[in-house]
Amino acid sequence: MTSPRRATKADVPALASLLARAFFDDPISEFLFPSSSRRLRAMNRFFKIEVGSLYLPRGEIWTTETLDGVAIWATPGKNRPGPLALFKLISMVPYVIGHPMRNARVLSLLERKHPKEPHYYLATLGVDPQKQGTGIGGSLLGVTLSRCDETGTPAYLESSKERNVPLYARHGFEVVEVLDLPLGGPKVWLMWREPRPPDL
Repeated sequence: MTSPRRATKADVPALASLLARAFFDDPISEFLFPSSSRRLRAMNRFFKIEVGSLYLPRGEIWTTETLDGVAIWATPGKNRPGPLALFKLISMVPYVIGHPMRNARVLSLLERKHPKEPHYYLATLGVDPQKQGTGIGGSLLGVTLSRCDETGTPAYLESSKERNVPLYARHGFEVVEVLDLPLGGPKVWLMWREPRPPDL
């Protein structure tokens, strides 16, 4: 396994494709994009926007030389893209036209629950489905979490798969709340990580 490196603009198409495949069976993806025949295309478009427009210019994105995993972080003080940046998501309208209010309620709830304290925010962590369970995700997490420990900065994430909670727990995250998303949506595990002392 190669060492993590920062993603570049040239990586965006490959990383978007990777994430679309990695999150195809994610409970939130299935809820927001219920049409399985359109979901892969919708998610590929979404992740191109997330990686290339929303986070690459303002956050930090880590991947590998073989582009088989990616961790997308927002940094303290810039924890989410601002309202103007979100206009870039307008191209998603054709994929949510049948249920825009439902999706808006879900995103609004997650926004209200987002901590106000400065922190690193793990927006997305994805690994190629063929490479999951090989340590890539943990390696990508470790880069930024080491910085969290060095600077005394907390970290936050939302996990939509219960099976991923133990992975995050091994890296110091603790569940602070389990949300039942509205209108029949899935559960989401909100997790917070305090920085670890240098000797841990």
